[in-house]
Amino acid sequence: MRVFMATGEASGDMLAAALATAMRELEPGIRFVGIGSERMSAAGIGLTTRTTGWASMGPAAAIRRIPPLFVNMWRHALWVRSSPWDLIVLVDFGASNLRFAKTLRLLGYPGPILYFFPPGAWLDRPSQARAVARYTVALTPFEHQRAFYASLGLEAAYFGHPLRSLIEPRAPRPPAAADGGIVALLPGSRRAEIGRHLGRLLKACRIVRAHRPRAQFIVSAADADVERLIAAELKRTFFDGVRIVRGAAAALDVADAAWIASGTAVLEAALREVPTVALYVIEAAQVALAKRILRQPYITLPNILLGRELVPERLQDDATPERLSEALEDVLRDPAPQLAGFREVRAVLGPPDALRHCAAFALALARGGANVLAP
Repeated sequence: MRVFMATGEASGDMLAAALATAMRELEPGIRFVGIGSERMSAAGIGLTTRTTGWASMGPAAAIRRIPPLFVNMWRHALWVRSSPWDLIVLVDFGASNLRFAKTLRLLGYPGPILYFFPPGAWLDRPSQARAVARYTVALTPFEHQRAFYASLGLEAAYFGHPLRSLIEPRAPRPPAAADGGIVALLPGSRRAEIGRHLGRLLKACRIVRAHRPRAQFIVSAADADVERLIAAELKRTFFDGVRIVRGAAAALDVADAAWIASGTAVLEAALREVPTVALYVIEAAQVALAKRILRQPYITLPNILLGRELVPERLQDDATPERLSEALEDVLRDPAPQLAGFREVRAVLGPPDALRHCAAFALALARGGANVLAP
């Protein structure tokens, strides 16, 4: 069996690797090839193109990436169309992957295309949902997105969120010492996220260290390029005593609390039961657009899922070093309410064997069962 996978950013790379591993456990010997990065490569997926630096933040950065992404998309579409594949799996990265699916169909590609984590989960855009359903088979990690597709007369498979299968809670930890504690910094995986978040987080670290002189700080780097950016910023700001580790798990597993740029990593922290404060900062010009697009009061997944602010969100002008350090002190001093809420998050993400069911569904598609959707 031959499967082609395509994603474009760190979270998709992780999810594609997880799905491929689960599929291979059910059917050894599958050959995976695709567009991705380090985690896909580590999972034994042969990479045709590395996506490092693809993910952008803001219209200006996105526009600069359109020409190379367009060329890459057509090059792969022509190659995929000319090769026999049992299954195409697209993972998130809707701006590019949805066009990739449409291009394949325009070229006459007849085989099954699975959209794992289809775009627009929190935006409920009918036109986008119809496009996903027209060109692919949607497999969503969220029950509400399946319901939205159904409201439009569209089909989408749902078995639960795969991270529910991959991440277990940590062993209970004693409270952090009043003068210490280990704090994880996850500033994001995009260059612009590092630029907008890391500096203010390091200033927040100085404030925390003034109250907690024995506090330790760990920064998570998604890949080698991000690690170099973080190291350069630490050197530029003369901030010492900070350790850089590779990947969210390496930082979260030892942390008493964490600052995390809003995204999949916040959900990872919730499932690991790591007390968390979320932040996100975008260009001022993007704020008005974001307010028009977003239709709920929260941006982090745990808060959206529960309908309340379980994870403090420090966004835009509210993401000051002072406000970030205050919120972190609160969850360090009394993590119990947030940890209880994280158990609620786990419960609403579906069954613990969600990933295995997703893998079985993907294999069924590859074998010709494109019309078999989850009940």
